[in-house]
Amino acid sequence: MNILSLLNSLPGSVAQGLIWGILAMGIYVTYKVLDIADLTVDGSLCTGGAVAAVMIAGGVEPLVAVLFAIFAGMAAGLVTGVLHTVFKIPAILSGILTQLALYSVNMRIMGKSNVTISRTKYDLLLTSFDNTTAIVVSAVFVLIVVILLYWFFGTELGCAVRATGGNERMARAQGINTDRMKVLGLVISNGLVGLAGGILAQYQGNADINMGRGAIVIGLAAVVIGEVTFGRISNFAVRLFGTTFGAIVYYAVLAFVLWLGLETTDLKLFSAITVAVFLSVPQLKKIFGKVRTRKGGC
Repeated sequence: MNILSLLNSLPGSVAQGLIWGILAMGIYVTYKVLDIADLTVDGSLCTGGAVAAVMIAGGVEPLVAVLFAIFAGMAAGLVTGVLHTVFKIPAILSGILTQLALYSVNMRIMGKSNVTISRTKYDLLLTSFDNTTAIVVSAVFVLIVVILLYWFFGTELGCAVRATGGNERMARAQGINTDRMKVLGLVISNGLVGLAGGILAQYQGNADINMGRGAIVIGLAAVVIGEVTFGRISNFAVRLFGTTFGAIVYYAVLAFVLWLGLETTDLKLFSAITVAVFLSVPQLKKIFGKVRTRKGGC
């Protein structure tokens, strides 16, 4: 095994980690702020990518296409929010229903299962053939997202969203319309996922109907890794950056295990194990803490 090949893959891992870090921040909004497990993201990532790819192929500027990818993701989040708050369908089931519907919607948008946007034909914002530029561009997007989220969640409306996730009954007692806050949080979350999809489609040079499959697991892995690494820091912006850092770590580890010879068909298993391990860290700390206490007592 050549160590040089591993080092050469690291810039690509960083670039992908930054892009998926945007998705992970979207998942952070629902999973950590709203305390909702939203499975819409597996569909809305592809929706963002599909919208961006089709618009770019139609002659629209890539940056404008990314903006519409955000709107498409927000629309998906709105559907999930309405299903959950208006029709009282459980949040996890609402996300599954929207994700299922988005498969057909995405096929309608693209007209086929895959839309290619070649870097030689279109002036894309970033491509996998130039990872240095890809890292810079995606890092700028990450910085903008962190600044906007930090500002928003510091406003009265943003605090209402955080209060809804923290204690819904108490928030409702304070006069907060918690249903509206949930919908708003889901819209923001999936808007970020749509943004990630629009950037990812340009990076990999295509939008594919299956590009969002397993996105929730990768996003959760990034969130959990960031939480374990930066969990003791209370600053909200640092936690958001930590989520992006988690995505970079995830893709760096992914590159490492591929370098070791892991089959690509085993990556889903690796992702599931990674999330399970990091989610188990707090409980494992308690278990080992009790063991040490007992040994000390003896």
